[in-house]
Amino acid sequence: YDRTGAPLANSVEARYVFADPTRVKDRAATARALSPLLGLPASELAERMKPRTLENGIASQFEYLARGVDIPTAKKIVALDLFGIGVHRDERREVPGGDLAANLIGFTSQDMVGLEGLEARYDELLRGENGRRVYEAGQGDLDAPIPGGYSSTTAPKPGSSLTLTIDRDIQFKAQQVLKGQMAKVQGSVGVAVVMDVPTGEVLAQASHPTYNAAKPEESEPTDREDAATSFVVDPGSIHKAITFGAALQEGVVTPDTALPIADSIVRGDTTFRDTHPANGRRMSLAGMLAYSSNVGTIEIADKLGPDRLIDYQKRFGLGQPTGEGMPGEASGRLLPAQAWSGSSYGSVPIGHSVDATPLQMAAAYAAIANNGTYVQPHLIKEVISGRDGSRTPGKAPVTRSVLSPQHAAALRTMLEAVTTVEGATGLAAAVPGYRVAGKTGTGLRYANGKQQPGEVGSFIGMAPADNPRFVVAVFVWSPGGGGGAVAAPAFRDIMGYTLSRNRVPPSGTPAPKFEVFPR
Repeated sequence: YDRTGAPLANSVEARYVFADPTRVKDRAATARALSPLLGLPASELAERMKPRTLENGIASQFEYLARGVDIPTAKKIVALDLFGIGVHRDERREVPGGDLAANLIGFTSQDMVGLEGLEARYDELLRGENGRRVYEAGQGDLDAPIPGGYSSTTAPKPGSSLTLTIDRDIQFKAQQVLKGQMAKVQGSVGVAVVMDVPTGEVLAQASHPTYNAAKPEESEPTDREDAATSFVVDPGSIHKAITFGAALQEGVVTPDTALPIADSIVRGDTTFRDTHPANGRRMSLAGMLAYSSNVGTIEIADKLGPDRLIDYQKRFGLGQPTGEGMPGEASGRLLPAQAWSGSSYGSVPIGHSVDATPLQMAAAYAAIANNGTYVQPHLIKEVISGRDGSRTPGKAPVTRSVLSPQHAAALRTMLEAVTTVEGATGLAAAVPGYRVAGKTGTGLRYANGKQQPGEVGSFIGMAPADNPRFVVAVFVWSPGGGGGAVAAPAFRDIMGYTLSRNRVPPSGTPAPKFEVFPR
């Protein structure tokens, strides 16, 4: 279920149709009679009814013709009274939303075994156990339980149900927006994550491409991946918020710090440049974020040092799986201090030589939004017992303090410059009526340890910035580039919908005015 109790995937009683090839009298006629009811070619059905010998030399007396047949159709087949054709109780997994949250939910086999996604991760909990009865019986015509003979019954254990933190309407909107924006950058992969700030609950986790979980056989394996937890990128400039947060918390800068910023800086054998040159002028921290200054960020990281920066990367949740609940979640990778080269002092602070997933980065920004407290992102809201309907809350999320409330608030204020300062990188992410704090990023994608062509454009933000309720993260990889142009507008549309759906009132005060180059 989603958080409102709407079913996302459920089992319904059905029937399977089978043939005993030793008893079928006219295969062709029987197949013709069943074909319109089962929606299968008569030639295929006739082939399945062919007599065949099992490995033990005995003629097969059971062959499936169809699984998951609805009950009215099964009754019509029974009424035909065909020799050698039988019907028996079965189950069918239904996915009402088709592709809604399909990359999260996954799917089952015909035998109701979870194969991917949450269906696989929680298969044992969802599936339950069949009952069993063992008894002594007579032989031949007396094949019936022997009165007073041995008898043992094991009661069935019904499977439990899962209530997810996902809101199906927000999930639908996130998928719809992502699909629309992704149409502008062909051959690409997109991710959108929506998190509830105080609880760490994931309200939406959309991937593009996606697939119809009711017909997984029609999709490619890559369509079925949950990109939020399997998509490994070096995040680029969205990582700068971690560098700035660490510097504020460690006291190497204050919100009023301004530094003279050159147009470029050399670290090791690499020259790092800014897209908005400061020409040596003193630049405020808010200005460095608004114009995404590589030089300023590297200068600040120099004051911090590698050990402290790596410590904060870990505190913000990088370098290990979040434990959200999805199987096969990637851990990302942090570069240990002893492995830093000269150029690492430039690349790591600005989000390169760092491997992370979109979900890890969304959770890091949620910590900034949540007054500096990291809350583990999670998908499982509660477990509903199949036996008595009792409800057990999901495992409590891990929490830890990363920044003090005052430093988190200061960083949020600075991040508002990204969506408000003239010429800033995130103006397209502004949500009318609400103050938005966030950051743009341009990074790289890695698959099997190899850098992929193109780039990953991203925007992660929180709103209302003065009292954040939600964090939305959007990542778009395109082998031809251009992802950055669609990430911010996608954020705007998804955040705007999430705020209105939850009746969050507009910000009562305007964003502060920022001075990029204070005198």
